[in-house]
Amino acid sequence: MRKIKKIKIKVNGKIKTIKKNNSLSNLLKILKIPLNKVAVELNQEIVNKRELNKIKLKTKDKIEIVHFIGGG
Repeated sequence: MRKIKKIKIKVNGKIKTIKKNNSLSNLLKILKIPLNKVAVELNQEIVNKRELNKIKLKTKDKIEIVHFIGGG
């Protein structure tokens, strides 16, 4: 039986365990987060949304997802 490798990351301050080689884009899909209403930060750097598929998550990555809220 083949063991699935997993990594631990931190998302908005909470530890999450995910499969190794997941992209940042896939993480957002798993979390059901709509891309048009958020900003994503990886290890204290804002991520260009066009790059989300290219970025593979690694152990101890820190992701912050900020939701935009309208108001006035």
